[in-house]
Amino acid sequence: MKTVNTLQEESDSWKDFQKRLNDLLELAEMDDESFLGELEKEITALEKELDQRAFRTMLSGKYDSEDALLAIHAGAGGTDSQDWAEMLQRMYLRWAERRGFDVEVLDLTVGEEAGIKSTTISVSGRYAFGYLRSEKGTHRLVRLSPFDAAHRRHTSFALVEILPQIGDDIDIEINAKDLRIDVYKSSGAGGQSVQKNSTAVRMTHIPTGIVVTCQNERSQLQNRENALKVLKARLVEKKEAEQKEEMDGLRGEYTKAEWGSQIRSYVLHPYQLVKDHRSDFEMGNTQAVLDGDLDGFMEAYLRLQKKQQ
Repeated sequence: MKTVNTLQEESDSWKDFQKRLNDLLELAEMDDESFLGELEKEITALEKELDQRAFRTMLSGKYDSEDALLAIHAGAGGTDSQDWAEMLQRMYLRWAERRGFDVEVLDLTVGEEAGIKSTTISVSGRYAFGYLRSEKGTHRLVRLSPFDAAHRRHTSFALVEILPQIGDDIDIEINAKDLRIDVYKSSGAGGQSVQKNSTAVRMTHIPTGIVVTCQNERSQLQNRENALKVLKARLVEKKEAEQKEEMDGLRGEYTKAEWGSQIRSYVLHPYQLVKDHRSDFEMGNTQAVLDGDLDGFMEAYLRLQKKQQ
C-alpha cells in the first residue's frame, strides 16, 4: 500500500503539472496583454518546479525515497564539540521543518556543561534519505570559543551519520538469541524530566558488536521498537559497506575514511564561510546555513556524485 500510494502521488502530481501547462498555453493563445503579468508569474513557477523534478531524478538510489535516521556524535574538543553537536542538531531540525518533514528525537545524551554528546533523530518524508545522505561525514567548526575565558579560537568536530529507515518489506533477519537487551533509567537535566522507571533501552547485536540506545519515549516497549529500527538500519549499512569495500578492493581503489577528514567546514572567525570540501560549494551567510539553508550544499553534492557516476 505504501508503494501504491507513492506511485499514485507521483502520477497525480504529473497530471496536475500537465493541467497547469495546458492552462498556461490556453492563456497565452488568448493574446491578451492584461494577462501578461499572470503569464510570467506562472511560467517562472513552472520552470522552477520542472527544475526540481529534473533534480529528483538524481534521487534514484536504492533507499533514496525512504525516511532517514540521523545521528550526531560530538568529537574531540570537550564542551566546544558538544555545543557544536547541538548546533548541528538545531540546523538539521530547521532544515527538516523547511521541507515539511516530520522529526522525532529517538535518543539524546546531554553534555556535562553544555550541548549534547550524541543524538539520534528520525526524519520522515519523501526523499528524506536521498537528500540527507549528502551530510554523512565529519563537520568542522572554527570560531571564538564561548567556553574559553581567554576567548581564543577553537576548532571543533562532530560526526554525522545518515541511515535509511528500513521498512518491513526489506528482509533483515535478526535472531532474538543474538540480542542482549539492557534497560535503565532515562537520563535528563533533572527535576520532573528524569524517569523514575527503567524505560531506556540499550540493545547489543552480539555477532557484530553494534550497540544502539533509545531513551526518549516514556514506554519501554516503544523504546525497544525504536532501538530495533535503528539496529536494522545499522545492519543494512554495515552489509552494504562490506560489499562496497569488497568491490573497491577488487578495483584497487578502496580508501578508508578517517576521522578528521571533514566533508564541510563552518568558519565563523576570522571570516564567515561555510565550504563543502567535496563539491567546493560555499556560502558566506553562515547564519542562514546554521538556520537550515542546506539545499545548495545537498544539491551540489548530489550533482557531483551523479557526474562521477
